[in-house]
Amino acid sequence: MAHTSKSKAFRLGLLVFIALVVLTVVEFFLAVYLNVWLLLVIVALCKAGLVIYYYMHVYRLFQADTTLDRNSYAYKLATNRLGLWLFLVSDSFVFGGLMVARINLLGLTHPHLEQTVGLIVTSVLLVSSFFMNRAETAIAHGKRNQFVASTAITLILGIAFLVGVIGVEWRIAPFGPADGAHGAVFYSMTGFHAFHVFTGIIFLAIVLRNGLRGCYSSERHWGVEACAVYWHFVDVVWIFYYPALYLIGTVIE
Repeated sequence: MAHTSKSKAFRLGLLVFIALVVLTVVEFFLAVYLNVWLLLVIVALCKAGLVIYYYMHVYRLFQADTTLDRNSYAYKLATNRLGLWLFLVSDSFVFGGLMVARINLLGLTHPHLEQTVGLIVTSVLLVSSFFMNRAETAIAHGKRNQFVASTAITLILGIAFLVGVIGVEWRIAPFGPADGAHGAVFYSMTGFHAFHVFTGIIFLAIVLRNGLRGCYSSERHWGVEACAVYWHFVDVVWIFYYPALYLIGTVIE
């Protein structure tokens, strides 16, 4: 029964990942051939909904706590989940503020950026979310080795994304932070997001170290779940930032 449950969870995570990949490809070709911003927004909302529901497990917030014992692990887990989501909601207002600034300053235009780099870093982040989900699923079913391996892969992919944005895109962008509204918008949005990726990498490193020390079990692994939810949140933000910076509108000359 446990093996069947694990296989089902893995297949579900894989199907969600495939759907995200397909939607990203659709998103890219919509921008290239149609450039209809409303369709791009709809695709981004679909992708975000998949990640939030299946990868971030938002439905767990509505699971009833069957115990009244405030010292129980189940009670603490429920309150920890609520606290984490309240933090993410508050954090999303800052990301949302940057998005509003982008819309207000740039409208239906976007900075002149290398599309290949944008697609690659986006793909890397999507793949990292798949492995983060696999790590969480593995530890929930007592598969410690698979959990450690998947967490390590997520960590490496997170570093690769950071290098792609800061080490490559920032260097080859034909403008700087002070070069008009497009420069300010691009570096503010990618910089704030990169900071969150960096903190996520630190979180992953801590979880990986604790996993190697055997600190998690199938019954108690809140640290892994919290790390996964935070990492997927970073992914959700980029799901909206990617089309906003690379795809929507015409290129600013």
